[in-house]
Amino acid sequence: MQERNDSAGQTGADGCENTQIDELARNMVRLFDQSTKVFSALAERTTNGNGPYSMASEVGEAAKTLGEVARVWVSDPSKLAAAQGELFQSYADLWGRSFRRFLGEDVEPVVVPEPGDNRFKDPDWSNSQYFDFWKQAYLITSRWASDITKNTEGVDDRTRQKAVFYLEQMLAALSPSNYPFTNPEVVRATLETNAENLVRGMAHLAHDLEQSKNLLRITQTDLTAFEVGRDLAITPGKVIFQNDLIQLIQYSPTTEEVYERPLIMVPPWINKYYILDLVPEKSFVKFAVDQGFTVFMVSWVNPDGGLAQKTFEDYMNEGILAAVEAVNRQLGLHHVNMLGYCVGGTLLASALAYAAVKGDDRMASASFLTAQVDFSAAGDLLVFIDDTQLKSLEEMMAEQGYLDGSRMAAVFNMLRPRDLIWPYVVNNYLLGKKPFPFDLLFWNADSTRLPAANHAFYLREFYHENRLSKGEMELGGVKLDLSKINIPIYELFTREDHIAPALSVFQGSKLFGGPVRHVMAGSGHIAGVVNPPAKKKYQYWSGAPAETLEAWIGKATETPGSWWPDWAPGSQSNPAKKVPARDPAAGPLKPIEDAPGSFVKSKS
Repeated sequence: MQERNDSAGQTGADGCENTQIDELARNMVRLFDQSTKVFSALAERTTNGNGPYSMASEVGEAAKTLGEVARVWVSDPSKLAAAQGELFQSYADLWGRSFRRFLGEDVEPVVVPEPGDNRFKDPDWSNSQYFDFWKQAYLITSRWASDITKNTEGVDDRTRQKAVFYLEQMLAALSPSNYPFTNPEVVRATLETNAENLVRGMAHLAHDLEQSKNLLRITQTDLTAFEVGRDLAITPGKVIFQNDLIQLIQYSPTTEEVYERPLIMVPPWINKYYILDLVPEKSFVKFAVDQGFTVFMVSWVNPDGGLAQKTFEDYMNEGILAAVEAVNRQLGLHHVNMLGYCVGGTLLASALAYAAVKGDDRMASASFLTAQVDFSAAGDLLVFIDDTQLKSLEEMMAEQGYLDGSRMAAVFNMLRPRDLIWPYVVNNYLLGKKPFPFDLLFWNADSTRLPAANHAFYLREFYHENRLSKGEMELGGVKLDLSKINIPIYELFTREDHIAPALSVFQGSKLFGGPVRHVMAGSGHIAGVVNPPAKKKYQYWSGAPAETLEAWIGKATETPGSWWPDWAPGSQSNPAKKVPARDPAAGPLKPIEDAPGSFVKSKS
């Protein structure tokens, strides 16, 4: 009887093993089949998808730039040998400690990840000697490569900056966390699911390729979880004006009295305006309305080829100045307060300089959120701006009349590949998981097209030539001088900004002629701005004027929580005067449609 039971148990175990083997075999066949289709599609894109900011163009730029650095080291063999000796010594130290650990000895690691490096947070990166070895070998190599590139002598600063940037792209890609056999979480998932995770991941990659245009756009969030006007951009209001470039939204009041002077918000046109009006608990618009502001929002059109010739000057005239005129008519008031975010702030500063020369005093105060006017310290985005790349970009835009938003999205993702590219590769394609719903990433994926004439002017005149800060830029026949802007200014920059670096924003603010309140928020370009008080996240610093950013930070006062309450009372020049709340439907400009309007719902 016992023999029969043992035999039955053995048969059951064998049956389970056979089932697992069969499932693994089926999954490997499915994986091979899907992989063939995916890599064929990728090969076709590599052939047909060239152009500015494409993988092929950036690989070419990287090879050229890093080749210049390599030539400098090769030209000095003794220095190169010394650098290589340091690397090999670190490898030998790692190998020796790994062998001692294999023998059961407790040893300290040669190198550990930086605080906040989430790539190696899984316990097995330290507990397993196999994965710990790969982790340390990678960290040793990447830090060595970064150090020698940053310390290369005999190359100009721009070449060094480009080399460091492209090296970081390569190092981010080569992390062992990005590969199925050297990531412990992926290995566990593959064994537990008999490679089902890899099959799902390949299906996710195939879906992303199918949904992408020339450039692969990795899905960063569940795009079915949100809808503009249903979950996002739901602060009540009316569209009270529109032209070719903008719809102007007036939001409904939530207080019995409001400040007399209204607030006009000018968001960037590179993305949709609702970064300032996400879900209600994160909505800066809702916060401002609840503080008693009469808020107007510029909602930029998502342009097609028919608007190819709309210039930066058109965006000033038909955007900011048209919005000011519409608000003047709607409320019967002369003075307004302004707020500009990112490139919307750059346009606002240009419009203020233009208005100053023209004697137009309607814009009585301005708040700038991570907005640059001096681009000499504009960070890694300068890597993408030179005569060759600009010419190629302008030729491509001339063909279709605009720059597709996917190309700008690719650039922004490349500024932070460890956070914005590779975690999603691992989650979606290796672990086979669906990305989590996240309103901010939904907005990030909802990109806009950029009209050819405007974007070419912006990149060349601001980034490449930096003409606004030099007092050389002209709009409408007027030479712009930032020192003539004498109104009160609230200047926000963020500590970890990769798009509008804190140094760049701070330096630019010194060019204004009026009083400036400097505030630095924790985190980066988006999270540092979208930081509502209820979340109690991050912090901000404020302080008296100083000549340099370092001096200002040294004396600034740190305050826990959101900067929003600091902004509210100091964002306009006459905060005390109140009037009865204004109904958007009661003004002379009759409502066209309900907020958020149709412009923001247009997909690229």
